[in-house]
Amino acid sequence: MTGKPGKRTNGAGTARGNGTAPARSLFNAQAYLESAGVAKTIARYGRGESIFAQGDPCDHVMYIQTGGVKLSVLSKNGREAVVAMLGPGDFFGEGCLAGQPLRMGSATAITPSAILLVGKQSMVRLLHKQRGMSDRFIAHMLARNIRIEEDLIDQLFNSSEKRLARALLLLARYGKVDKPVRVVPKISQETLAEMIGTTRSRVNFFLNKFKKLGFIEYDGDIPLKINSSLLSVVLHD
Repeated sequence: MTGKPGKRTNGAGTARGNGTAPARSLFNAQAYLESAGVAKTIARYGRGESIFAQGDPCDHVMYIQTGGVKLSVLSKNGREAVVAMLGPGDFFGEGCLAGQPLRMGSATAITPSAILLVGKQSMVRLLHKQRGMSDRFIAHMLARNIRIEEDLIDQLFNSSEKRLARALLLLARYGKVDKPVRVVPKISQETLAEMIGTTRSRVNFFLNKFKKLGFIEYDGDIPLKINSSLLSVVLHD
């Protein structure tokens, strides 16, 4: 199964600067990837549009300029599991750098999104050439591994109520270096239920409970607004 391609434009030209990387904390990965000297493709996807599907050739690393992306895996019996929700500044599809020939899961745009696609060989050259880019990518991989461990612990030990609160805070990008956003991208209760391993009815129950307690602003539909007080659900033992 192959995802419907977005609208794409190619970029090529003269590289900026002299190749000297600033300090890692100041390195702007998006600006560097958008520079004329980096060979890449810019693809735009509408809400719900497939970026790639499980089993597709694995030949690009992708970077989210704007929008949001859902990563999921489909079992043999047709059951879908959501493994990550990503936003601006996140990489995905990096399995190709480890020799993965086919996509192990699917990626779907959850909001209108602009994605930079960098070919596997081009990405390898970038990581060898640009120290700041390499540091940024390594930091991404370490953060992703930490997130996977936290997700596993969350699924094993936390209640569905706490898992939902954590998922909403992550969607609102709490804990990111950039300023958190209060409004969560439009996402269905079914998707939230898949993310945290519970039923839609339980998600609906907890959303209404969070609203009553003033943790979120919610009118029965998503997007919703997240208040920082929702952290108390995650931190409470």
